[in-house]
Amino acid sequence: MDRKKAVYYISTNEGRPGTVSRVVWEILNDKGLLKPAGMSFDNREVMMHRDETGNEYYFAQSEVPVCWDYPRYLAEMNERFADADFSGMVTWHEGASAPPKVLTVHTIGDVNAGVYGPANPAYMRNILLSMEHNRVMLGLSDYMTVTEATHWSGTAVSGSSPELILQYPVPMVDIEVGSEEDSWNNRTACEALAGALTHVFESDGKRVHNLLCVGGIHFDPNFAQAVFTQWEDDAFGVSHIIANQWLVAGEYEKEHGLAFTSAAVDKIAGGVEAVVLHDKMKGCYKDLVRAVGEKYQIPVLRHQRLRQPEELQL
Repeated sequence: MDRKKAVYYISTNEGRPGTVSRVVWEILNDKGLLKPAGMSFDNREVMMHRDETGNEYYFAQSEVPVCWDYPRYLAEMNERFADADFSGMVTWHEGASAPPKVLTVHTIGDVNAGVYGPANPAYMRNILLSMEHNRVMLGLSDYMTVTEATHWSGTAVSGSSPELILQYPVPMVDIEVGSEEDSWNNRTACEALAGALTHVFESDGKRVHNLLCVGGIHFDPNFAQAVFTQWEDDAFGVSHIIANQWLVAGEYEKEHGLAFTSAAVDKIAGGVEAVVLHDKMKGCYKDLVRAVGEKYQIPVLRHQRLRQPEELQL
């Protein structure tokens, strides 16, 4: 039997940065999923759960979110969990123009620097589908389950080098409740998140067609909806999303743009079957996407075509 291993980094320290994390930790404990793993992380006890198929889920507590201090945490992350198949950081989301009530997952990368972490679209899809199922079952009708554009807080918060992202070999995502204080303290929303963590390896059996998504806004509804689009025995796999604002900030129209975008493609497990561009982009970025399609010999699709997936030849 092919047993899998996941690890979730959860800041359980006091203070606002740990609000969602601490609530999720309490819920996991209440569900009886936290058993001693016989190891520590950040001088805190690591807990674990083994499901009926033998998959293992580790829950590593930290003082602050690990992305805030990779220089401090990276060696221990690799020592304990470099062999994991999937990893996630459980945290909160906030932002001036962010939707107020969301359950969200995003891959990590410093888009401005062209540095992208390993990504596994199939596992990311599994956890998003589970979160959406929980959202509906728990009656969270005013919340949305969505993707976010790829980003990483390490550079902005602590000035960490983006290259540190590449030193952790495990596909990693941030798993969040957002985007305001009422949401962070909503135990039901945190329950929807917590309940998905141990279902990351449960597939619905669809054939997943991986996409690289380029353009659009940070919470782009077109790319979020693609995660939940199914036709016949097929579905889309969404992981790295390069939002328009960071195409501009990273000057992807310049010569390095193709290398930066290729770095995202090359980190997606299983490769990419198509590049999807959001129509509302400058011509220079559309040219870049076409160059990516030519380099990898894959189709370039406008985002509207995701709405009629049965017409695509992938």
